[in-house]
Amino acid sequence: MLPQDVILAPVVSEKSYGLAETGAYTFKVHPDANKIEIRQAIEALFEVKVLKVNTLNRKGKRRRNRRSPTLGQRPSTKRAVVTLVAGDQIDLFQS
Repeated sequence: MLPQDVILAPVVSEKSYGLAETGAYTFKVHPDANKIEIRQAIEALFEVKVLKVNTLNRKGKRRRNRRSPTLGQRPSTKRAVVTLVAGDQIDLFQS
């Protein structure tokens, strides 16, 4: 897989911004990507050194439709929390 196919998008939330201050960045990643592929993709895209990669699978929430009595489901996602070596940072999150 290409690095652009592994890393789908950064996660923008209060918790991810708090983690970014400590050197840990959160990304949505391809569901089939493993930790080694995620590490290589981050190092290739942002030219930083990765210390650690933690992954988590988030199950999509079931949601009730407004007009009909059926249930839908939001998509499930896989996320990666990438910790960088001290001194490295990703400028994507700085504004």
